[in-house]
Amino acid sequence: MYLLGYDIGSSSVKASLIEAEKGTCIASAFSPKKEMEIIAQRPGWAEQHPDMWWENLKTATAEILASARIKSDEIKAIGLSYQMHGLVCVDKHFRVLRPAIIWCDSRAVPYGEKAFREVGSEKCLTHLLNSPGNFTLSKLAWVKENEPDIYKQIYKIMLPGDYIALRLTGTLHTTATGLSEGIMWDFTENSPALWLLNYFGIDPSLLPAVTPVFSIQGTVTPAAAGELGLREGIPVSYRAGDQPNNAFSLNVLHPGEIAATAGTSGVVYGITDQTKYDPESRVNTFVHVNHSAGQPRLGVLLCVNGTGILNSWLKHHVSREDYPQMNQLAESVPIGSNDLFFLPFGNGAERVLKNKNIGAHLIGLNFNIHQQAHVLRAAQEGIVFTLRYGLDIMKNTGIQPQVIRAGHANMFLSPIFREALACTTGAVIELYDTDGAQGAAKGAGVGAGIYSSPNEAFRTLKKIQTITPDNNRTTVYLEAYEKWKNALDKFLSFI
Repeated sequence: MYLLGYDIGSSSVKASLIEAEKGTCIASAFSPKKEMEIIAQRPGWAEQHPDMWWENLKTATAEILASARIKSDEIKAIGLSYQMHGLVCVDKHFRVLRPAIIWCDSRAVPYGEKAFREVGSEKCLTHLLNSPGNFTLSKLAWVKENEPDIYKQIYKIMLPGDYIALRLTGTLHTTATGLSEGIMWDFTENSPALWLLNYFGIDPSLLPAVTPVFSIQGTVTPAAAGELGLREGIPVSYRAGDQPNNAFSLNVLHPGEIAATAGTSGVVYGITDQTKYDPESRVNTFVHVNHSAGQPRLGVLLCVNGTGILNSWLKHHVSREDYPQMNQLAESVPIGSNDLFFLPFGNGAERVLKNKNIGAHLIGLNFNIHQQAHVLRAAQEGIVFTLRYGLDIMKNTGIQPQVIRAGHANMFLSPIFREALACTTGAVIELYDTDGAQGAAKGAGVGAGIYSSPNEAFRTLKKIQTITPDNNRTTVYLEAYEKWKNALDKFLSFI
């Protein structure tokens, strides 16, 4: 008996196949082998066509079935993880009306900021725990004003995972955690924030019906089964945004537990049972996958847009070496990169900077001292220092990082990144053999009743490495962080 999980990212679509009883991954695949294209017709814009996600999902599915050599009728449930905050618009025939406006697109910042002012910060923060910001509903407000012909044709709006579920099952649903990531959920009323839709002049009927995260949300249609090589009728029984799902993948479900990821963006995601918020919405609070009105579980999320995408940019345009070689070069220079500082903000408006879009900057470059190795190390340190900067904000919401769990993937494969994060934050870093697609597969097992609880689903979760802060190196890292922070503060004072 097997469980299939998909992780719909902005770089690739990954699929993992889990043997349910043992909880082990027997096959995985991703597509495309190079990063998916992000369409940027104007500075600050970022779009992808949902059909591209579906085509890459088909490719990954074919590869995984060929690798695993199992019969598709042995797959008992499907789970979905997906890039958060995106906007997909479909007409009454379920046809996509325009490319999806994805998570790192900045065009809706003025719409969210205006709503925050006019509705009032107290109303927004006490009911939404966030500013409307640059999230899904504000993106829809942009479409309404700037593309009225498209807006008139919209039958439903969806998040990226909702769209993939629609392609799989032919049914339209979303979740409370999904609505919260789009800033469409009222935490006080425990229901969609209809008053905010009314402010934007948006008909609430555009929202899909809400279904539980862990539930039978539809079954694979004959058409989807034919495209994917799966059997008709497999239940889709779990869906969650990539960061709540990453936390779930690491069995991070209870107050005080913290998960992190460092792919295209870098995220620290801590669980609380308190309805606290950052007054300036530099970190954001969402409904976690196991939230209920009687037992609240909220995820406080710090996101840095420019993380792995910076390392990837350096790989393709500066170093042209592979990542292990880049790491070796970076390790050849001292902590602090001889006072070369990277501000990694080149992937759209950054929430941690109050939705400013300042671009990426290399500060302190000395032609007589610095070489490629310094740039590579400064980039990784700049990403870590930005995460530390955001963690200081998170502490005001009650999140105190003592242990941070992460999958052994992406930038956590870098020794420099791991050491710098441990020493700069003072937290123990625990790395696990898991990923978002595996977590989605296990979520499907919970939703379909194959597992009685998340505890059963993660009984075989394997910790593969622990990184503890080195006291001597911590002192040097903290000195470098203070210099980096002073450089950032000085830069921000001039814009």
